Amino acid sequence: MRIDLHTHSILSDGELTPSELVRRAMMLKHDAIAITDHVDMTNVDIVVPAIVKAIELNEDYIRTIPGVEITHVPPEKMRKVIKRAKELGAQWIVVHGETLSEPVIQGTNLAAATDPDVNLLAHPGLITEDVMRKAADNGVLIEVTGRAWHNITNGHVVNVARSVGAKMIVNSDAHGPNDLMDEATAMKVAMGAGMTEKEAKTAVTVTPFEAIRKLG
Repeated sequence: MRIDLHTHSILSDGELTPSELVRRAMMLKHDAIAITDHVDMTNVDIVVPAIVKAIELNEDYIRTIPGVEITHVPPEKMRKVIKRAKELGAQWIVVHGETLSEPVIQGTNLAAATDPDVNLLAHPGLITEDVMRKAADNGVLIEVTGRAWHNITNGHVVNVARSVGAKMIVNSDAHGPNDLMDEATAMKVAMGAGMTEKEAKTAVTVTPFEAIRKLG
């Protein structure tokens, strides 16, 4: 059982066409995958319709969810970009959190944690307990990532999420063919971040399924 809710194709900075990305996930025994290419105010009108079209063409594979990753958008403009993405057909909204490996604007985590349409806060870096609590209260999932460099704060993220009861999921943030993770690898990422085996199982095989069931 495996669901990955944060991946990228050639529609942003990934290496694979959507079809190959989905096919490779299928061969790793994924049950579902979200394609969440990077968007901001300049490309949302191009990328989201292309993802929606790609998903229609991939319906013979596994369940594929059209999504976006709102990336480096100033917090005060994030709501407008999210609203437009959903109008165009995005069903899964990821926000590119305040990872230590990129110069993300301070306040991005807070904007994501308090937006009613955000599903996932990705690689949130040194997220504070206050912001984490807001994410938990608003049902925003917190990512434990397999992506190199973004994952250097996974241990901190797990500890703070645990302290306030925020729900976590493990994603690959795949950009290339070797980035997708099977269930065993996702479990290693989760436990390497300090989760117990029970917490890891929940983050890998329970919470992602609950999340996509809510999408219908």
